[in-house]
Amino acid sequence: MSGDRRAYWDAVYQTKATQDASWFQACPEMSLKLIHRAAIAKDAAIVDIGGGDATFADHLLSEGYSDVSVLDISEAALGRSRSRLGERSNGVAWIAGDVTDWRPQRRFDLWHDRAALHFLTAADEQAAYAQALHAALKCEGVAIIAGFAPGGPSQCSGLDIIQHDAESLSALLGKGFALLETHGEVHLTPAGREQRFRYHIFRRRSDL
Repeated sequence: MSGDRRAYWDAVYQTKATQDASWFQACPEMSLKLIHRAAIAKDAAIVDIGGGDATFADHLLSEGYSDVSVLDISEAALGRSRSRLGERSNGVAWIAGDVTDWRPQRRFDLWHDRAALHFLTAADEQAAYAQALHAALKCEGVAIIAGFAPGGPSQCSGLDIIQHDAESLSALLGKGFALLETHGEVHLTPAGREQRFRYHIFRRRSDL
């Protein structure tokens, strides 16, 4: 399955311009707002899951965050980000891999995912995602997970997605994660369509 998913996303990034992708954000305002609310230190270890050629890493670097990693299944997507950032790309650790079989070599203070989990529609894929999150996040670390809100679109980029709410995400992550906040966002695609997102902030508990 990983190979099929990798080929699919490589094809997407090889044929569609960054600014034409439905998920494109010139500035990831909600993600940055939530990072500020969570008081993430500038030297904190941050990993962006499914970051591809998103501008999230660009803005983190501009704000002075010094330990940024981006994981994406598509080498083509990561290559576009490296090209866009130029020499600044040396300040990012680029990880080509599928989150469902990723074995992190270190732990992070912040896990950020805007619309990666919602593509994992099978129960075993979601369980593997949760396992990777458990392996990657430090105790007291923060996870920001966003995807299409319940009642929103049922597909993205031609693929079926799964919609999560606070209850279903809490069940997936388990009792070791405490839900702190949820926030809604209406994303306007480059084509002018509205997409309703839901952001969830969890903290990994240190007492379990």
